[in-house]
Amino acid sequence: MRTNTGLWWLLSGFFLLVAATYTIWNIIAHPDREWYHAIEWVGSVALLFTAFMGALIAFYIGRVHKAQGGELPEDVLTADIDDGDPELGEFSPWSWWPIVLAFSAALGMIGLAVGTWLMPIGIGVFVVAIVGWVYEYYRGYFAR
Repeated sequence: MRTNTGLWWLLSGFFLLVAATYTIWNIIAHPDREWYHAIEWVGSVALLFTAFMGALIAFYIGRVHKAQGGELPEDVLTADIDDGDPELGEFSPWSWWPIVLAFSAALGMIGLAVGTWLMPIGIGVFVVAIVGWVYEYYRGYFAR
């Protein structure tokens, strides 16, 4: 987390520098106007807020790191790859239900774009896919 905090502070400083450069560049590019009319406010404010959001994330990650009290394996130079390897759960490499679920999402999006008559079909396929995926271990060869 220490590395993440440093990267976010670096990114925040970069966007602050870019915001200042962008604002000064706009003032220099329009010498015939007053300085406050020469600034392109949307870009300047957007870049400034991007720097503030990066600083907010860096501050939050730094506070979480201090509250945890420990070091993550990514921050320890002597750590092995296996130290940061969490248990991610059980996945079914043979399951076809995620493909059916993706098909239902595609039908729903096509229904929004093309015609609303496809939306109930997509919702029906979605219900079948969710029920099939949840209950795939309750029947057949892999029942428990």
